[in-house]
Amino acid sequence: MAKGDVETYYEDGQWKNKIQGNQRASNTANTKAEAQAEGRRMAVERAVEHVVKRQDGTIGEKNTYPRSRDQHPPKG
Repeated sequence: MAKGDVETYYEDGQWKNKIQGNQRASNTANTKAEAQAEGRRMAVERAVEHVVKRQDGTIGEKNTYPRSRDQHPPKG
């Protein structure tokens, strides 16, 4: 992940969003859906990648904003 990308992850019983390079989470949420929506908004606003991790810490999905910046766009 590049510095400035947004990461949505689970830690200490809460879903959190953090901008890479920062020490602390930018915000927290009770559900993954809430955190993911806020993380997406942050990534779109900053025009960076949004990395969503599963509860076990593995990467679930990556989305690049704006889509035209994506080096490996989905086929189809």
